[in-house]
Amino acid sequence: MCYYKFSEYLKQKFGTRVHKVSVDAGFSCPNKDGKISARGCIFCDNRGFSFNTRLPSRPLEAQIEEGIKAGRRRFKAERFIVYFQAYTNTYAPLPVLKTKYDLIKKYPEVVGISIATRPDCVDDSVLDLASSYAGRYEVWMEYGLQSIHKETLNFINRGHYYDDFLETVELTRKKGNIKICAHLIVGLPYRWGERETNEMIMETAKEMGRLRLDGIKIHPLHVIKGTELEAIFLKGGYQPMELEEYVDLAAEFLEYLSPNTVIQRISADCPKEWLVAPLWISDKHRVLRRIEERVTEKRSSETGLGFPRGFAAE
Repeated sequence: MCYYKFSEYLKQKFGTRVHKVSVDAGFSCPNKDGKISARGCIFCDNRGFSFNTRLPSRPLEAQIEEGIKAGRRRFKAERFIVYFQAYTNTYAPLPVLKTKYDLIKKYPEVVGISIATRPDCVDDSVLDLASSYAGRYEVWMEYGLQSIHKETLNFINRGHYYDDFLETVELTRKKGNIKICAHLIVGLPYRWGERETNEMIMETAKEMGRLRLDGIKIHPLHVIKGTELEAIFLKGGYQPMELEEYVDLAAEFLEYLSPNTVIQRISADCPKEWLVAPLWISDKHRVLRRIEERVTEKRSSETGLGFPRGFAAE
């Protein structure tokens, strides 16, 4: 096993194929509606990565049902996790959140709920609500961090810092029944014309290893049409990574993670009509294959142990 894949984890836990159904529940984001900022993150347009956001607005139930049908047909899945993906999925009053989350109870084939949000949009009451589903469902909170570095978070206009993430992780762990996944981006700029160095990226990796999170999502930064990052790119202020550069960094990033951390994502998706650069992310299978090959090469040539740096077999 090159790394601990989410599909393998789910198959082990539920004994069958489990598919993640992504939905757009109609939430907004405080970094776009003016509460924190009206600009949003410089790289962000949900239409570039959220399928349902690109479609005309549809009831949440319809999205879940269509996702289940598609998962059965395409992936032969028997069980499903409903993934509240688009924008900030805890950014609403508790009664609104509960009404939307409760819809999973209508579908007996649903075994989990995953909630993507910002670490600064979660408090004890939100986590109590999420925790209330844990008796019957697998519950994941997915926190967008992107980088631990203050310079980077400022430049990309993230609107929160690493300390906010650490506080939210600690608060979440106190519930005892919620799994935590962090979202990280490799290749972020931290000032005009300069991307994070390899050392900066590995500092983030080491911190994620230290925290021993339940799950990680890693993907390369890509430029989406209409974003602030596109304007920066067109003016020469950002240069995307080449494929092999990302492959090397992703493989090294994995070395610092706990063997028990599930890798939920290690590539990127973006429709061709929305993608500006780099074009190589469109060939997802090639990206995944090269990462697995690189991980295998590194572990056989450098350590021969098959375990990440700093961790013994558990």
